[in-house]
Amino acid sequence: MPFRTVVIISLCLSVGLAWIIESGATDVYLEATRSDFQKIPLAIAGINNVGGAESPEGRLKLGTRIEEVLKADVRRSLVFSLVDLQSIGVNVGTLGTTPDPAFKQAAEQGVSVIVWGKAGMKSEGKDADVNMDGYVYDAGSDEMVGGKRYVGSTSVMRLMAHRFADELVFRYTGEPGIARTKIAYVSEQGTAREIFVMDYDGHDARQVTADGFLNLMPRWSPDRRFLVFTAYRKRSMQNIDMIEVATGKRWTLVALGGLNITPALSPDGNYLAFASSYEGNSEIYRMDTRTKALQRLTGHAGGDLSPSWSPSGRELAFASDRSGGPQIFLMSRDGTNVRRLTFEGDYNAAPVWSPRGNWIAYVCRTPKKEYKLCLITPDGQKRVQLTTGQGVDDSPSWSPDGRHLVFSSTAGGKSHIYMINADGKDLERITFSGTHNSAPTWSPAS
Repeated sequence: MPFRTVVIISLCLSVGLAWIIESGATDVYLEATRSDFQKIPLAIAGINNVGGAESPEGRLKLGTRIEEVLKADVRRSLVFSLVDLQSIGVNVGTLGTTPDPAFKQAAEQGVSVIVWGKAGMKSEGKDADVNMDGYVYDAGSDEMVGGKRYVGSTSVMRLMAHRFADELVFRYTGEPGIARTKIAYVSEQGTAREIFVMDYDGHDARQVTADGFLNLMPRWSPDRRFLVFTAYRKRSMQNIDMIEVATGKRWTLVALGGLNITPALSPDGNYLAFASSYEGNSEIYRMDTRTKALQRLTGHAGGDLSPSWSPSGRELAFASDRSGGPQIFLMSRDGTNVRRLTFEGDYNAAPVWSPRGNWIAYVCRTPKKEYKLCLITPDGQKRVQLTTGQGVDDSPSWSPDGRHLVFSSTAGGKSHIYMINADGKDLERITFSGTHNSAPTWSPAS
């Protein structure tokens, strides 16, 4: 079981959360419902190299490297379906600043959008200037509908491709893309657990905390400037801290006596929900981040933790063992209208509400005693087991477009971060270094 789960269970046992109960209950296995959005056929004709022979990231030419990143971003967007022009018999000539005549042939083959560009370096070295020009041809209007130049150092080369991909998504959907989002997570550093932040595709990871002890369960602020998390400064003291990601400026938000864990900021950032045992039992509290006023939302002999805000901020999902084993419950933001959501299985925990409000993801235990990810609609009418296979799957977090989830899994033996589509397809591992990576949380869109 991942460290985060072990820590929470061991700590919660001390406050009345005995969450491992044998049961003969059966799970429901459903195929995830795919989005009814029709993917747009898109081809990338190429990113030409116009100077600077090689990328600093390897032996690939600069344009080729940018093209690879762009293709991966387009594929992960789930907005476009990538079309290989050569596979449909379309041979593009020398790419310039205007659409190639062969683009019309591609349009006749059903390609709706064609992207191309050029990239080069003005100088050499780590901070060399990189220019990238991106162009967009729309088959429906038979004209170039976009052209933009990106300029920066080699250190932001990948960001150029990410920005171009996000602008494509926005042009054709009106929604922000996810290519420039970030994922915060916990990584083992010696005997400590520290918080790191990486690009959504697993690249460019950097360390955010350096305490030499335990920093766990990070969650983003709505403006993605800050992270809130549980900081174990001493084994007997668990505070909830906030850190500014860009500067490292840090302060304590909650320092109540006892256990303070699983923080979550409301969609407007005005409230912090969290679990605390400072009054004896693990309960859900809500703190006004402006006035610091504290309100207890739950009051039950069972233990309550892991609050997750609905997109509207009017409701909270949380985990509780008040019915025996841990199950998912819902309540209004003021603690009223509490009702149980999950009934299948004897262990359901760590709920997280989707950005669109149509699903709640959580950790479920199967009849084979495997810890996997499940989805359930807020009305409880539909339930889906999302992941299968070896290992323990834990800590789900939604992408801001609601089309993907990120989570930690021990499928490969050690705990690493994985991405999966909300329909259960295209499982992709995104961390490869380190001995233990867990508790991912996906940032809001930029």
